[in-house]
Amino acid sequence: MDLAKRIAAMIAPTIEDLGFDLVRVMVKGSREPLLQIMAERADGSGFDVEDCASVSRAISTILDVEDPISSEFTLEVSSPGIDRPLTKLKHFESWAGFDAKIELSKGLEDGRKRYTGRLLGLGENDTVLIENEAGETIALPFDDLYRAKLLLTDELIAAVTREPNT
Repeated sequence: MDLAKRIAAMIAPTIEDLGFDLVRVMVKGSREPLLQIMAERADGSGFDVEDCASVSRAISTILDVEDPISSEFTLEVSSPGIDRPLTKLKHFESWAGFDAKIELSKGLEDGRKRYTGRLLGLGENDTVLIENEAGETIALPFDDLYRAKLLLTDELIAAVTREPNT
């Protein structure tokens, strides 16, 4: 298991106990690593600076005890932002109807690895459905996703900034 996945397994239960969902763990660099943790409120409400501080305090204790990174590192806790990464199957359902950019770790039959289009949710056998510019629906295996994120569009901005129940 790689370092980011080990750290995610260590901290996810604590983050969830606080009422948050772990979105992504990323470790960047090797000499003075940056440990980036993205989290959001489980209920979908806003994630603010106090939430970042709560998560940071809670996981710092775990990281001090477990010591998964042997050298000094910088811990960064943040929300996923508007053009958020999509890392879990439920993200592709929740954000269906919005535009995304998806990159696979290995190409499909035609060798293609990069796709941009409108998310359509999930298909059979844990596939992510995306509609390309030609209107074709493409099923991408979730297990082969390398990176996926929402694209910043006026439609996305309007959806995430409007008041609830409007």
